[in-house]
Amino acid sequence: MEITFIEARDLPDAWFQCVYRIFEAGREYLIERGSFEGQRRLEYDFIVVKINYPETRPLIPDIPPGTGLPAPTDMDYVNEYLDKLCSKASKAEHEDYTYGMYLEDQIAEVIRMYREDGFGTNQACMAVCDRDSIYLEDPPCLRQVDTRIYANERKLHFMVYFRSWDLWAGFPTNLAGVQLLKEYMADEIGVEPGETVAISKGMHLYDYAWEIAKTRLGRT
Repeated sequence: MEITFIEARDLPDAWFQCVYRIFEAGREYLIERGSFEGQRRLEYDFIVVKINYPETRPLIPDIPPGTGLPAPTDMDYVNEYLDKLCSKASKAEHEDYTYGMYLEDQIAEVIRMYREDGFGTNQACMAVCDRDSIYLEDPPCLRQVDTRIYANERKLHFMVYFRSWDLWAGFPTNLAGVQLLKEYMADEIGVEPGETVAISKGMHLYDYAWEIAKTRLGRT
């Protein structure tokens, strides 16, 4: 197993570096179960992405004019994802779950914990999924949002883990939504938003996106 480490300035920089590196560090394989079964993925074995200033705007990557490529995401979609992260009520009738089912109450508890009990704790970790999630046709991709505040910094840092992660469109949408959640929580706690460390053993590009990504990188 190869472990890839990327350090980025902001969210768009992190996305670009991950897309760039995957063509050297990624492993290609056939999907035998899960999303896009029967197609192929190019996937990092395991990746750690440290983002130093994830609050920098814009939160999402742009596509240079003249390339003719579709943007991987937009802020309307990011805000929809944020609602899914935070609200139980965001679950649509056809959906098995929404992240807010797991996170809404935990978000409130982490805010309370830091405000009332102080910053010196390792317990402010929010879990996504339960013991029955493995039986779902499409289990949650985001599995954990861990947090840390150092008293001398007074910044809320996030460590997030994705079991599976679509790099082209999912990564920029997810991390922008997670950043907005972090900024809300930091404001409620009374600290500043800090760094994000994103971890995954399944960050990938589906085969339909390979040529799009190469065009964006100027490799075609």
